[in-house]
Amino acid sequence: MFKKSENMCKSVIDGFEPPKEWRDHVYLSDTCKERFLTLSDIPELEGDGFSVAGLSELSKGYRVERNGVDVHSLLFTVEGEGLLTTPFGQTTITPNSLTILPAESCFRFEIKDPSVEWKMVWMLLPPAEKWHEIAGMGQVVIPFFQCEQVWSLMVLLYSEINGRPGYRKLLISELLRLLTGMEAQPLNSTIRVQTLFNEVESQLHLPWTVKIMAEQCFLSEEQLNRISKTLFGCSPRARLIALRMEKAVDLLRYQDWSISMVATRLGYKDPYNFTHRFRKYYGCSPREYRKRLHF
Repeated sequence: MFKKSENMCKSVIDGFEPPKEWRDHVYLSDTCKERFLTLSDIPELEGDGFSVAGLSELSKGYRVERNGVDVHSLLFTVEGEGLLTTPFGQTTITPNSLTILPAESCFRFEIKDPSVEWKMVWMLLPPAEKWHEIAGMGQVVIPFFQCEQVWSLMVLLYSEINGRPGYRKLLISELLRLLTGMEAQPLNSTIRVQTLFNEVESQLHLPWTVKIMAEQCFLSEEQLNRISKTLFGCSPRARLIALRMEKAVDLLRYQDWSISMVATRLGYKDPYNFTHRFRKYYGCSPREYRKRLHF
């Protein structure tokens, strides 16, 4: 199960003053989309310790405030950002994070930027022994890199309303495995860095910096540098360059793509900068390398 962890997302407002009164309130704009998984639709949820859950795609306006409800609330953020307000401060809810809100606590969560969609899964859990460790972590936002898996499982489960009970049971057991069998894995800094560079490799066109990469995996730049050297034998910046150069070799095989197109796909807005980096890495220009491939 999850081990006790500090909140890894710092408060976004200094000198914060909590609301003097908390209330039960829900607001959704007309553009918000929610799909519910209830006990009447998915009766297997109850036997495995769930109350109700939902898939949310939120924009323009969304806000939920609760005053000491008798269920635990979990939010799995896939894309976009939310803002969590508790009696202790305000915290940004980032992608690939799990927000834990234990029963009998006061809180408000809302979309942070109305112009950017917030995509997340929410679950309400009864205060059962099964969830004691998770609830014991308090009101926190922690890294959780299985949010996409949770989303996919919930979509499949939703599609099985009025479907196969055995298959629904299988999907729910996989959800339980993610929630109760992770040990310290979601908080393991080495795994976070490995996951980060998997994402970087799939999005080499983005303007990655060491600062952005460190924030992405909830580490300081110094921590990221140290773990990167342990994992890859080089700094995060050097690892980023290596990934881009390795991909460049693959892309240069396609004659229909100009050097400028290859550079853009690898995050280099200036093709001359790309050529300089490639020459420094391989000892020849991209054009010369391409010619050698077809001798």
